[in-house]
Amino acid sequence: MVFLLALSLGVDVFAVSASCSMTVPKFREKQVFPLALLFGTFHVGMTAIGALVGYHFLAQLDLAARIISFVLLSFIGVRMIWETRRTEKEEGIKTLGLFRMLTLAVATSIDTLAAGITVGLSAAGLLFACLLIGAVAFAMTLGGAFLGERVGDKFQNQAGLLGGLVLIGLGIWSLFG
Repeated sequence: MVFLLALSLGVDVFAVSASCSMTVPKFREKQVFPLALLFGTFHVGMTAIGALVGYHFLAQLDLAARIISFVLLSFIGVRMIWETRRTEKEEGIKTLGLFRMLTLAVATSIDTLAAGITVGLSAAGLLFACLLIGAVAFAMTLGGAFLGERVGDKFQNQAGLLGGLVLIGLGIWSLFG
């Protein structure tokens, strides 16, 4: 059960990593490992916090998590589209930057906070569940980067638009999903 939960939580990081790989030159070579470490670490931490906070705050956490995730992912998606359009005649986006990487890590791990509550209530050991969820997030970040680079090469001109739309779509999905 924990592995399936980890896979479902990893879908966000996979899509975000693919989006970054499509739009940021040399992302896979230079920034994918730090981002994968951030995503994995945040998923471990948010799972643990969710499990420790407990079941009593589930309803409040769920709504707040959905709204925060929606706002962060949509904001980054809109900025990505805007930067792509603005810099089409310039050199393009060079790197993600630490602030953007941290924002993405928070946005993609917010739902893990609520999922951590269910992990805390399950029979699975908390340490095992946290580490598995983090490892899957790390691996799916790498997988998304490799796929995104290939898609980005094919659709080079529309990669920024596509990447931004993916992030906005994830934000909407997190709000209503």
